[in-house]
Order: sequence, then structure tokens, then C-alpha cells
Amino acid sequence: MAEAPIPVSVAYAERERQTLVELEVPAGTTVAGAIERSAIHARHPGIPPGAALGVHGVLVKPDRVLEAGDRVEIYRGLPADPRDTRRTLAREGRTMGARRR
Repeated sequence: MAEAPIPVSVAYAERERQTLVELEVPAGTTVAGAIERSAIHARHPGIPPGAALGVHGVLVKPDRVLEAGDRVEIYRGLPADPRDTRRTLAREGRTMGARRR
């Protein structure tokens, strides 16, 4: 007897647009398999190959097997390294939380 499908979701966010795809997948589906089934790349063609992946905020590999209720997250890269930004601001005598006047 085949196992019942499990509910999962796949999420990706750009600055102006976020997408959450909820779907049911066969038991034993991997993170990569859920991303493929979600067709999220058609909605966000700019997702870089090899983007970091997570489940509920924890980094995972594409071959991780999903459990019912898992939320797959595709992470986009940071526009700048926060450490470099802090160093630059420190040289200018400013901080990341400082308001411009």
C-alpha cells in the first residue's frame, strides 16, 4: 500500500515579491524534488543555480528527505557582505544603525 502524500511548501522572496507554493508530494520526496514540483523557477527565473536551501530556517542539502509540514526555503545572496559594510561605515565614523541627517 502506497503512503499518502505529505503537505509541504516552497518559499522564495525577492525584494518586491514573495512566493509561497503549497503542494502535496509523495513521501520520500527530497528538497530538490519539492522545488522542481513547485515550478517556482517559472515564477522566479532569477533564482541562481546552487542557491542555499533551508527547511524552517536551517540550512540543508538538496537531497534531504522532507517530512509533512516542512517549509522549503530558497535563499538569495546578500547584496553586500555585512562585515565589509560595517568596516566601511566605521572608517567613515558611522554605524549601521545611524540615521542620516
